[in-house]
Amino acid sequence: MNHLAHVFLAPDSPEARVGSILGDFTRGVELSALPGEVHRGVRHHFSVDGFTDRHPEVLASKRLFSSQRRRFAGVALDILYDHFLLKHWHRFSNHDCACFIGRTYRELSENRHLMPPQMARVTARMVGHDWFGAYQDLDNIGQALDRVASRIRFSNRFEGMIEEIHDHQPELEERFLEFFWIFNVLRRSFNAVSAYCSADVVAGSHICRG
Repeated sequence: MNHLAHVFLAPDSPEARVGSILGDFTRGVELSALPGEVHRGVRHHFSVDGFTDRHPEVLASKRLFSSQRRRFAGVALDILYDHFLLKHWHRFSNHDCACFIGRTYRELSENRHLMPPQMARVTARMVGHDWFGAYQDLDNIGQALDRVASRIRFSNRFEGMIEEIHDHQPELEERFLEFFWIFNVLRRSFNAVSAYCSADVVAGSHICRG
């Protein structure tokens, strides 16, 4: 999952939402020293990623990509899922999308003291350039993926990933909706998500609530 989906699914407190993003910036961080709610958000992040990586709909989506790019399919889906969440926001939340994004930006700006330096720099750019708003446009998703490709230190064919996303968009979108519905049911309960993620077998749901 990418940043917006993690914040959306996080336990409902500003500190936990900060922690839900901090989960991507834990290198060198002493997790046991984090404030309780921030630590809770980090643990939630790890549970969500574990659930996502093992879910049958996500695994099937990765297989849609060409063999040359499949290695990067997980990264592509993470960012693409923020786009799909924004596009189908009304399916998963009764709250106004713009208000949620605005609140998240305020919380990130007000809680930089809780962040390691790299996260503080990234979230400042996130807020300053309105990444979440930009992700509503699929072309911007392609540009974001190309920026990721440019930072990879070895030769790769990740650039242009958006072409394959366009080719498979209907199926990618349908599979996202089927699997994300489970998160919408469980998102207010960290214990439920953690228990679900710890199961030996993660069963896919074929129910989408529209």
